[in-house]
Amino acid sequence: MDGATSSQLLGFPPDARVLIVNCDDLGMHESVNVAVIDAIEEGIAASCSLMVPCPGASQALRMLRARPDIPFGIHLTLVRDADHLRWGPLSARGTVASLLDERGELFTADRREELFARARPEEVEREFRAQIEAVADTGLTPTHLDWHCLADGGHEDVFELTVALAGEYGLAVRVWLDDGRRTARGRGLPVTDHDFLDSFALDVDVDGKAARYAELLRALPPGLSEWAVHPGLDDGRSRAAEPGGGWRVRHGDHAFLTSARARELLAEEGIVVIDYRPLQRIWSGERPI
Repeated sequence: MDGATSSQLLGFPPDARVLIVNCDDLGMHESVNVAVIDAIEEGIAASCSLMVPCPGASQALRMLRARPDIPFGIHLTLVRDADHLRWGPLSARGTVASLLDERGELFTADRREELFARARPEEVEREFRAQIEAVADTGLTPTHLDWHCLADGGHEDVFELTVALAGEYGLAVRVWLDDGRRTARGRGLPVTDHDFLDSFALDVDVDGKAARYAELLRALPPGLSEWAVHPGLDDGRSRAAEPGGGWRVRHGDHAFLTSARARELLAEEGIVVIDYRPLQRIWSGERPI
């Protein structure tokens, strides 16, 4: 890439401040689905990522079919958030046994090391393909692949497998750890130029989130950045799914993303919000337009 930023590779000038605002976890449950779509249609978010094994995935797919203008990726899912959530594989359980815990469910995220110690590569590929094909069978076309709770797939082999699948299906990949970014950039592929923001890792009290987001937008550097946000509603379903308080993070994200102040800040700062389609064109071998 000869020192050019990814935003330049996408056709933006060197001083452009370009931001992907992607809503993760579409499909988790109904309240997340409603909030994600609202954050895109009425807020500053530009795209989302779908968790196919989750109980709200069927509704999410219906919502996406009714809104073909919303770009979305597949949030490849090998782990579930908590023990009380029953997320199983899309593949027949007997064909992906190395990916399952003692109850035949996906491992919880806090047991990811145990998962990777036993996961068979061919079974990871089988499950990833099942999740991609489940979307393809609906006639919808995603823009990119990313992972739920596993930064760059959580393991080098999983990362390379996902990149290979993206090439096969003509998709981009969200890449944000240093090793993965170096690898992708060495192949001439656009990835975020700066540190990635995950709203669940944002070290700020929920009440101060809007002010922190405003501060981050004002400080956004030139180049390509990405925020992974997690909109959700404050209702009984959300609180039941995340009794530990994760629903508060989601509610705060939704409130900021749909606020008038968020739109004003983008305009004041001259920040361009994009989705993964420009990246997908290059990852799939096309030139930017």
